[in-house]
Order: sequence, then structure tokens, then C-alpha cells
Amino acid sequence: MSDGERTVTPAPAPADDGRAPAAPPVVEAAGIVKRFGPTVALNGARITIRPGETHALVGRNGAGKSTLVSVLTGLQAPDEGTVTFGGDPAPRLSDRDAWRRRVACVYQKSTIIPTLTVAENLFLNRHHHGRNRLISWTGVRHRARELLSAWSVDVDPQSPAGELSVEQRQFVEIARALSFGARFIILDEPTAQLDAAAINRLFDRIRDLQRQGVTFLFISHHLQEVYEICDMVTVFRDARHIVTAPVAELPRAELVAAMTGEAAADRRQERAGSLDESAAPALSVHALGSDDTYTDVTFQVGAGEIVGLAGAAASGRTEVAETVVGLRAAATGELEIAGRRPRPGSVPAALAAGAGFVPQDRHHQGFVPDMSIADNATLSVPKRLGKNGFLSRGRRDRLAEGLIENLAIKTPGPELPVSALSGGNQQKVVMARALADDPRLLVLINPTAGVDVRSKEFLLGKVEETAESGTGVLIASDELDDLRMCDRILVMFQGRVTTEIPRGWHDHDLVAAMEGVDLNA
Repeated sequence: MSDGERTVTPAPAPADDGRAPAAPPVVEAAGIVKRFGPTVALNGARITIRPGETHALVGRNGAGKSTLVSVLTGLQAPDEGTVTFGGDPAPRLSDRDAWRRRVACVYQKSTIIPTLTVAENLFLNRHHHGRNRLISWTGVRHRARELLSAWSVDVDPQSPAGELSVEQRQFVEIARALSFGARFIILDEPTAQLDAAAINRLFDRIRDLQRQGVTFLFISHHLQEVYEICDMVTVFRDARHIVTAPVAELPRAELVAAMTGEAAADRRQERAGSLDESAAPALSVHALGSDDTYTDVTFQVGAGEIVGLAGAAASGRTEVAETVVGLRAAATGELEIAGRRPRPGSVPAALAAGAGFVPQDRHHQGFVPDMSIADNATLSVPKRLGKNGFLSRGRRDRLAEGLIENLAIKTPGPELPVSALSGGNQQKVVMARALADDPRLLVLINPTAGVDVRSKEFLLGKVEETAESGTGVLIASDELDDLRMCDRILVMFQGRVTTEIPRGWHDHDLVAAMEGVDLNA
């Protein structure tokens, strides 16, 4: 066990105390190593889940949670280590029926087929057959009704699955898992799309199923939910097991410290700051609201100021940033970019008002892979390349060459397709386009995702340099390294801005706010 790792679990009862031996774990993974090329996704990871408990698995992005789920569900074989169910070795990966009898996962993105009925989803490829081996739809509906009744799922089996609420789809998926015989269910971010009332109903359902002998692995970014519903918690960090403990015995501050690798204090961020208080704000957002993702969001970004918009995956941070640049239209509220009010839901209007934008996913939103670096870097500034709809190749190349030099893009020339570049250089092309028109506001969503350390440092340095020139910067991210240079950070939780944290924050405090944890509770 390496430094910082520990396990806090009840000691086993002595063999001669007259009590029956404890039941074997529902599932136990030990010494799990999983590599994807040079990336080590799990490094000697382990977890033990006892019968009837709800066991939380928590950790920051990249900690190894998703990879462990793929191993526990038989979607990936570990390179090293063992997995057992009830003390018996895990089935062969090819024996999918055996895996379904042992474990099921209800993912954040539903696997229910919306065009089929509830009954058809429950018994897909397991239909009841009558005479002549024809499907007996009456029999299928009868079995579905019995299954839903047995597990107290109040859904009409003849309803089209596409008409179900998110909550109902989750209950149907749980019932389907139980119908295979599985009594161990993994819930992957089950509350991400639920409101408070639906979360309470889900938790009541989990407790009821626990009493009936069902065991859960609960994965969530919302740590207050761990304290509300879970018995045990395991923390992963940097692909390794860090701690396992009863939830009641692990203070919230210690849980956050285990996730971040910090005690209560660590590195503070140093930045001189370049806010120009005499200039008009680069961004003003007032009472911005969307029907399903965020509510009553109000803030400003000053000229030369770097503001972070932090939060977990379903916090609303990405949606707010996309609204600012016109990828989304808010249902309520208003926003101004450098004193101009762009047309809602219009990217061209946001760009014309003075915004530059680095989107969340460079592959799908950031560039056209078969187009050249020059064309990609200048896509948003056609007016600088010619008049009356005619583009000057010379102007394009001169502008592109300046951007290539400014962003240190490694390429033999501006005509090279972006698809031929490394991930870090592709992201530099996306940044180049965002800066091509000297924006008054630079909006970045997860700006260093999937790039190497050197490219990350360069890109973040360029962001700081841009702010020093008087451009306001909004960074929407849950990666702490993206946020360290910020003058202040607005933390979003469940669609609302809940906390403002000034420069000089500790990782420990920011993560707690992002996870909705009150360290003073």
C-alpha cells in the first residue's frame, strides 16, 4: 500500500466466536491494472463490496472510475488482477448471459430504446413464445406486468418507452437488470438529470431494494448524496485506490482531501491581474435562465479579467458558456458582449459582438479535419480576407502564418490538413481561430482537454497573455489546472451559481464547492 492509501473497514469476526461466517463479498476486484497504450487507467486498483450495502465510488475526472466499471461489467478484461463475484471467478468475457446474472449498470445515458414499449425493452431478445415459436405479445406484457409489480415500478408495460420520464427510464432499467437475476447494480451518475423530488424518490427506491437484498455501487460527483444514501465509500485518485471507509466515519473534509491529494491547504495561485476597471465589461450576464439546465445566472467579466466558471458535469457551466457564444439560446435573461447585445442563439452575432470561442470538443466543434490549418484558423474572419465575397489567398496565408507563429503550431506549412497534427497542435489551431479577430471576450470550455503537458502550459500561458492585453476571459471547466490563473471563480451546482471564490483558493475548497459539499456541516 503506497503512502496516502488506507482502508477503514470493520474487522472480521473471529472464526471461533460461535457466529456464522460472513458471506463473501458480492464483488471483489483486486490488483486491477488496465492500460490503454501508454496511459495507465488503473494501477493496482481494488474495491470490495459487501452484500446489501450501497457503496459509493468517487474521484475526480480521470481517476479510473469508468474503467473500473467496464472491468466490473465484463466490457474490458484487466491486464492484471482478479475479479470475483460471491467468491467465484468472473465469467469469460464472451459469456454475456453469465455477466448479466451477476451485475448490471444503469448509465447516465439511458440504454432504453424509445421506439419500443416498456414490455419490449424489458424482454428484448427474451420474448415469450407461444405455439409455432411465434412471439406471444400477450405473454410478454403479462411477464412485464409481473416484473414491474414485483419491484414496485409504477409504469404501464404497454407505454412507449420514449414517453417515460428520466426517472421512470431508470426504474425500468433497474427492473430489467433484476429480471436477469442480477442483485448487484451499478448506478452511474443516476441523479445527473433528476430534480430534487425525483432524487428523493430514487433514494427511497434504493433503500427499499436494499432491504430486499440488492447491492448497489453508486457513482456520483455530488458528495452530499454519498452521505445521504451510501453506507461505504471508496475513493480513487490517479488510477489508484486511496481509501475505503464507512461513510459515517469519514468526515467530509477528509473525503475531499482524499480526492484531491491535499490536506486543507496547498498551492495558491499567483497572478498579477490585469483588470481594467475603467473599460466597459467584456461580458455582462443578467438573470440568464434555461428551462432544464441553469437558472438565474448573473455575473460580469471585466476587461482584462479571467473568470472561471467551475462545476461538475451536470452543473450547467458548459451550457452557460455555450449560451454566451450563441450555441444555445436562453429562455430568460439577457447578456451583453463588450456593450453589445447579440441576437440570442446566434454564433455569428456573438462573434460580431467581439467574442472568440474555444468549444468543448475540438473534434466535433472545433475544426474541419480535412481542411488546411490556414482555412481552419481563419474560418471566423472572412471579412479580413477579401471583399464582396471574394477571398484573397495571400491575405489568408499571411494571417494564418502570423497565427501559426503566435501559437507555435508545429507544421511544415499552412496548407497541411489539421487532421495531420497532434492533439496539442490541433487545439492550438482552435485557439488561433478564437484569437484571429482580436476578441474583446474569449470564452473557453475545457481548453486543455486531451493535450500533453507542454501544450497545456503553452495554451494557458497564451490565455493569460491575452487577458493582459485587455481581453476578458471566461473559462468553463472542472479541471483545476485550467482554473488556477483565474482572478475569481464562480462555482455552479445543479444549475445555479452557488459560490464565488477569489484568487488564492485551495484545491480542497474549490472541489468541495463544486461537489456541493459544506465542509462546515
